[in-house]
Amino acid sequence: MTVRRDFQEPARCRPDLVIGREELFAGARGQLASGGSVLLHGPAGIGKSTVLRALAEEYGATVRTVLRCSATESESHLPFLALADLLGLVLDEVSGRLPAAQRTALESALTGRGESSLQRDGLALRLAVLSALRALAAHGPVLVVADDLQWLDPASAELLGFAARRLEGTPVQLLCAVRTEGRQSQEYDRHLRACPPGTLAVRLGPLSRTQVAELLDHRGHGCLSRSTVREIHRTSGGNPLFALELGRALADSPTPPRPGEPLPVPTSLRALVLSRLDMLSVEARRTLLVASAGARPTPALLHAAGRENAEAECAQAAELGLLATEPDAPAVRFAHPLISAALYAEAPAHERRAAHAALSTAASDPIERARHLALATTGTDPEVATRLAEAAALARDRGAPSVAAQLGLLAARHTPADGAPSPQERRLTAAEDAITAGEVDLARDIAREVLARATVPADRVRAWMIVIDTAGHTMAEVDAVFPQALADAGDDPRLLALVHYQLAWRALIVEGDFTKAREAAAHAAELAARGEDRRTELLSLAFQAQTETLMGHPEAPRTIKRALKEPQDPRVAWHHNGAGSARFRWLVMGDQLAEARTTVTALLREVRRRGSVESEVHFLRGLAETELRAGHCGRALELARDSLRLARDSGIGETASAMLTSLAEASGGDVDRALALAREAVDHAEEDGDQMYLSRALGALGYAQLVAGDPTGTVRSLRRVRTLELGLGITDPARGRWHGDLAEALVRTGEVAEAQDVIDVSREHALRLGRESVLAVLDRSEALVRAARGDLEAALAQLTSAQERLGKLGYGLEEARAAFALARLRGGPRPGSAVFDEATRMFRRCRALPWLRQVGESPAAAEPEPAPAAPQAPAALLALAAMERQVAALVMEGATNREIAARLFISVKTVEATLTRVYRKLGIRSRVDIVRLAAGHRAP
Repeated sequence: MTVRRDFQEPARCRPDLVIGREELFAGARGQLASGGSVLLHGPAGIGKSTVLRALAEEYGATVRTVLRCSATESESHLPFLALADLLGLVLDEVSGRLPAAQRTALESALTGRGESSLQRDGLALRLAVLSALRALAAHGPVLVVADDLQWLDPASAELLGFAARRLEGTPVQLLCAVRTEGRQSQEYDRHLRACPPGTLAVRLGPLSRTQVAELLDHRGHGCLSRSTVREIHRTSGGNPLFALELGRALADSPTPPRPGEPLPVPTSLRALVLSRLDMLSVEARRTLLVASAGARPTPALLHAAGRENAEAECAQAAELGLLATEPDAPAVRFAHPLISAALYAEAPAHERRAAHAALSTAASDPIERARHLALATTGTDPEVATRLAEAAALARDRGAPSVAAQLGLLAARHTPADGAPSPQERRLTAAEDAITAGEVDLARDIAREVLARATVPADRVRAWMIVIDTAGHTMAEVDAVFPQALADAGDDPRLLALVHYQLAWRALIVEGDFTKAREAAAHAAELAARGEDRRTELLSLAFQAQTETLMGHPEAPRTIKRALKEPQDPRVAWHHNGAGSARFRWLVMGDQLAEARTTVTALLREVRRRGSVESEVHFLRGLAETELRAGHCGRALELARDSLRLARDSGIGETASAMLTSLAEASGGDVDRALALAREAVDHAEEDGDQMYLSRALGALGYAQLVAGDPTGTVRSLRRVRTLELGLGITDPARGRWHGDLAEALVRTGEVAEAQDVIDVSREHALRLGRESVLAVLDRSEALVRAARGDLEAALAQLTSAQERLGKLGYGLEEARAAFALARLRGGPRPGSAVFDEATRMFRRCRALPWLRQVGESPAAAEPEPAPAAPQAPAALLALAAMERQVAALVMEGATNREIAARLFISVKTVEATLTRVYRKLGIRSRVDIVRLAAGHRAP
């Protein structure tokens, strides 16, 4: 496959723009930096030249001489052309240092003035190239950059290989790229053998969908919808060149492809991938067209579609490299998805329709038959529309909402204007399927199209609801929609219920007003009941129950029961905003972790069966949170990362998933990653005006800062959470569970009185709501307050009790944290001794790696024996505050600042600040003066 020069990347490309190749780039950079050579290989268009240029630009600046050549297929027959590119500009510099015979042979080959050839001057030419490179290297390192090695003229390739194999110990490095086809291809072997010993071979594979999206966005095609980007990734096979060409063609096209049809392939790519098509017979080409139109073509399907010689014709195509040869696989598979798309795009419209018509009777699956019938039919046709709508319903039941959306749009296209259901109703159903599939861009576009055409109030309100749904947590951006939706709803209670349900979400997300949100949800439920819309009634009741649960409202259990009453709507029962989700939230906040896990697992299984992406993202987070509470940090981290990956792929719930993944990373993964994700979530929530998730994101940030050893940062973040939740009307401490972390951080920063205030206020609400795990965590934090005030015996007793209760409730990580606090307060020997063994064992059982590292780094007292009791303080110290006296007393014992911090469970910075105050109050200057005070006090 020949890549034309006008398709290749720009001449310059900074390393930071090598999208999706960062790890490979780093490995190649390291190989070059260590003095080695690199051979990049992979299929056409995969980005070898981009990576090669970026590496050459970065590393070339560090060497004395860079020699370059870039061969082309059309010039590969010209002998010594690549050699002339490499050495032509340095010939004058090196020729004087070559023996006469070598110089003559080399000059003759490079200038063409003689008749030099490998047959005539073989040894002299080989030695001349080697000598020239050594002569250049004598003055400094040399980098040879050679792109498209497969097109090097044979003479130059042989000479370069001869020299490369003999350059060991010489500062000459090769940076080359060669085209290979197929993941298991060994075509690069002969090129690798021609490189210096120890050359690193780096294969470039396809980009992921996320990387293709990033590439398209970087090249100015970020306006494409996520569903279109997904199709570009599928059609291009992750090949960056193909993806860019497809993106460019789509961006320039005035009309997007019709539902169910492949992407339009630009003429440039058609010529690129179909160069071998002319070698096929006419009948074989028709067979391949039928295969390209089918979803899962097999020889049997092709036979049923009238292609009698399908096997022989496919074998002919396979010999030409158009089809992949898989003897054990029944399917007919194209060598690259782009070949199928280009073949289809190349065919005339009437031939495409004929292929679909044949498949509409040959396909065994009713969904496939309906799709092919639609693509074979022009104009409106009520019967075709009905069959498509039935196929969409079947796809929906099978858990393929994306397919249902495509079929629904086809049904709308074939529905007459006066049909029942109308084209607009079918479009709206397709939009709702698109939302379920996570294709929010497609759903929004459909809704806007309906609003431009529809006059029926029910259609318009339904379309407005889709516009609001697709906004997600950026509801502030669609504020102007609500007055229009209310105007279209008129006095119809069913339509008004839909609008007020969304107004409830707006009150929560945009205004951060839980009371207003609860009232709006209750009003929506009443309107829906009056209009006999059970689905909206159930959704509104579930939302009301969720809000009451988070508020700590006493009506929450009663509202959950109302939301769970029969008759139920199956679309609500498994929905992430349904009663099942509300019940899960109630269970997890009420310490019923086993039942919460069972509930959310069943919900996750059902939404996966139905293909609901948004609900899957939501319930993955819910299951991750449950596992995190139970102390299964490794499992929680896997689930959270899955949720975040799916959220980013679909563009749904990214802020919430980043927040939850931050918590999981801080507990069982990488603390730096946790901090980055938490800050990302905070930024997104602030940008979106999402008050509800801003407090959750700040809570995650505060926890990550605590694990990272930054109590000051924790205090700063969690104080904001406290202020936000007070304003939101959230009183249930089980909602964010940040209260114990704030109190602990305040103790570490020496603000003990505020820590006790946080504990007291939170305990009052926890007692009212029966939040046993929260009460145990608050007791753990209060024990640290008591220790800071000098009541070590009471602190140890309270910590022991808290640890036992947390263990019984099944909160493994919180139990381990209590054990760790006990070990540190006891001031026993260094980590590895008995007092730390229990905490280590518990953290290891939880796979809480960041906490395990804290145990290993704990600055507990270094002496092998427990420290002696503090001596009675001299009279001068009695004027100090309690913590100041404790710090001063430990200084008298000879404890370092780190040891004091560990004994009192405060930060080293707090110790330093406390000592500064002690010096000022006692009129002294240093720790030595405190020791002198103690010595004077002990003197008889």
